[in-house]
Amino acid sequence: MSAELAKMIDHTLLKPNVVDGQVVQLCAEAKQYRFASVCVNPCYVPLAARELAGTDVMVCTVIGFPLGANTTQVKLFEAEQAVADGADELDYVVNISDVLNGRFDAVKREMEAFVAFRTNCPKPIGIKIILETCYLTDEQIVTVSRLAREAGLDFVKTSTGFGSGGATVEHVRIMRDTVGPDVGVKASGGIRSYEDCTAMVEAGASRIGASASVAIVTKQTGNAQGY
Repeated sequence: MSAELAKMIDHTLLKPNVVDGQVVQLCAEAKQYRFASVCVNPCYVPLAARELAGTDVMVCTVIGFPLGANTTQVKLFEAEQAVADGADELDYVVNISDVLNGRFDAVKREMEAFVAFRTNCPKPIGIKIILETCYLTDEQIVTVSRLAREAGLDFVKTSTGFGSGGATVEHVRIMRDTVGPDVGVKASGGIRSYEDCTAMVEAGASRIGASASVAIVTKQTGNAQGY
């Protein structure tokens, strides 16, 4: 097992049909393998926070997920509740329609609102923006990544895992080239093997989102579906 790689993984469970025992197991695996975080839907943040209390495993959750089509005000309300429930990191979905329509001023304003939210939080939190790169052109990926860097977001992230495609090496490389060394790049969606994971890291990913995390770090064949 690669301990260094494990510390880069957000151990993820975002399916709609999750039950409590699966979240408890997710947290137990995260503690065992020393993953960076568990990433769960907002309703499971309190349970994950209880299970991980006293450890260095963070609680990550998703905001405006998976479509990104909520208003900024709704996303910020979700974010506030998630932090109050114990979240340490927030992965919010960009308004994909704004990107496709070229409304980059609106995209920038939402980014700035999340940065302001982070600044005013009672505890340190990290904020990642999910681009859902499968729907974007390379030029759009560059533009949103550049805006994220300029706004001061902590990470740009490829995918929700619920779109028409997941992370690709090419998109990760574009994002890394655009944001430079000081902004994180999270590759997520369809990463199910050690080889998938290391390819993303070599392309510039500094965080990996995966549900096949245990299979990845133990170099087994991943069988996770979706995320």
